[in-house]
Amino acid sequence: MNTTYDVIVIGTGPGGYVCAIRAAQLGMKVAVVEKRATHGGTCLNVGCIPSKALLHASEAYAEASGHFAGMGIKVKPVLDLAAMLAFKDGGVKGNVDGVGYLLKKNKIDAFHGMGRIAGPGRVEMSPTSGDAQTLETKAIVIATGSKVAHIPGIDIDEKRIVSSTGALSLPKVPKRMVVIGGGYIGLELGSVWSRLGAEVTVVEMLDTITPGLDGEVAKQLLRTLKKQGLKFRLGAKVTKVDAKNKTVKLTIEPARGGKAETLECETVLVAIGRVPNTEGLGLADLGVEQDRGRVVVDRNFQTNVADVYAIGDVIAGPMLAHKAEEEGVAVAEILAGQAGHVNYDVIPSVIYTAPEVASVGKTEEQLKQDGVAYKVGKFPFSANGRAKVNRTTDGFVKVLADATTDRVLGVHIIGADAGTMIAEAAVLMEFGGSAEDLARTCHAHPTLNEAVKEAALAVDKRPIHM
Repeated sequence: MNTTYDVIVIGTGPGGYVCAIRAAQLGMKVAVVEKRATHGGTCLNVGCIPSKALLHASEAYAEASGHFAGMGIKVKPVLDLAAMLAFKDGGVKGNVDGVGYLLKKNKIDAFHGMGRIAGPGRVEMSPTSGDAQTLETKAIVIATGSKVAHIPGIDIDEKRIVSSTGALSLPKVPKRMVVIGGGYIGLELGSVWSRLGAEVTVVEMLDTITPGLDGEVAKQLLRTLKKQGLKFRLGAKVTKVDAKNKTVKLTIEPARGGKAETLECETVLVAIGRVPNTEGLGLADLGVEQDRGRVVVDRNFQTNVADVYAIGDVIAGPMLAHKAEEEGVAVAEILAGQAGHVNYDVIPSVIYTAPEVASVGKTEEQLKQDGVAYKVGKFPFSANGRAKVNRTTDGFVKVLADATTDRVLGVHIIGADAGTMIAEAAVLMEFGGSAEDLARTCHAHPTLNEAVKEAALAVDKRPIHM
C-alpha cells in the first residue's frame, strides 16, 4: 500500500472523519488512524449517539407510563432493559458502519491502531497485534477528541462507580443513583435512569446547574427536573466515596464549608466533564505547545510545529461534535489553499433533557459583563397552540438583540424539540439578522417554531399571542 499521503488524520470522531472526507473531496490523498476497532470516536461509540438512543427510549417509556392515558391510550408498559440496550447498540452500529462506508466511498485509507507523531511528516501506527508501521505525509491533523475527567481518589470501575461510558450499559436499573456533576452529561444520563425507575440525586459544587447556560434558562430547567423527580444538592462537593460494602457511601460537604453528610446508593455516575485526549501522541517529544492540556493552534489550526494541525476537543473552545466538524472542514480547506473559517460566535449547543435546552450566541450574563446594551423578547410555550394540544408547555423562547441595531446576539430555548428549533436562530445570526427580520419571517401554523417568531416580536413589545 502507498504510504505517502497529503494528509493523515489521527482520530475518526466527528472532527476527524469529516476532515478526512472534505480533504478527499478536495483531491487530496488521505489516510486516517483510529485506535478503536470502529470509527466515529467517543461521539458515535460511547457518547452522543448511544446516549440519545437511551434518552429517546426512556422518554417513550415515561410517556407510555404517565402521559398516554391523558390522550386516551391505555397501556401498561413493561421495561425490558436488555432489549432497550440492544436498541441502543443497534443504533450505534448503524452509525459507525456508516462512517466506515463513507471513508471507503471517498477512497480514504483507514488504519486501526495507536497513532504517534514520530517526527515531521511521519506517523507511526501501532496495531493491536503485529508490527508498527510508519506512514509518510505532508500534513498531520490531530483529532483525538477528549476523555472522561476523573476525580482524584475516586476509582471508576464501570460497575458501581461509572463514567458516562458505563452509565450507557448498566445491566439493571439501580434503586438509587448519585450523579456527581450538574452539567449536560450528568443531567442527560441522570434523566434516563430516573425515567426508568432510579431515585437520582445530582451533586454539584456550584449553586446552579449547567454552568455557562443563560441563568434564567438554567433556573427553569432546574425547576422542571425537580418536578420530574430528580433531587439536587447544589453548592456541595463529594469528599469521599466508599464502595467496600453492598451500597456505595458518599461523603458530601457544603462547598463553602460546613457539616458533612452521607448519601448511599447502588450506582455513582462521575460526570464532572471531559479533558483533551493527547496521551501517546508524542507531542512533548515533538515540541508541540500545550496550554492546560489543550493543544495550542493559530487561526489556521496549525500548531507551533510546521504542518501539524489540531481540531476539536483537543484545542480551545466548547467540546461539541459539531464544533469539531466545522473545524475539520475548515482545516481541510486551508490545506487545499482555500479560506477555511469557523464562526465561533454562532456555535449552537443543546442539552437533550426533556424538555430540551438549546442556545446560540451570548447569554444575558455575558452581555451584562461585556457592557452591551440589549433588548429581551420572551415567549412561553404555554401560549403556543401546538404546545398546548401536545401538552408540552414547559419552557420558553428568549431572544436577545442589540438595543441600537436590533441585531440578534443570542437565542435561548427551553422546550420540546428545542435542539431542532435553534437552527433557524443560528442561520439568522450567521447572516447578521435582526429581531425584526425574524419577527417578519412567516412561520407555519401550528408549529412550536411560532414561539420563536413571537419572542422576536416581543423584543419590540408586540407579541400577538401573549
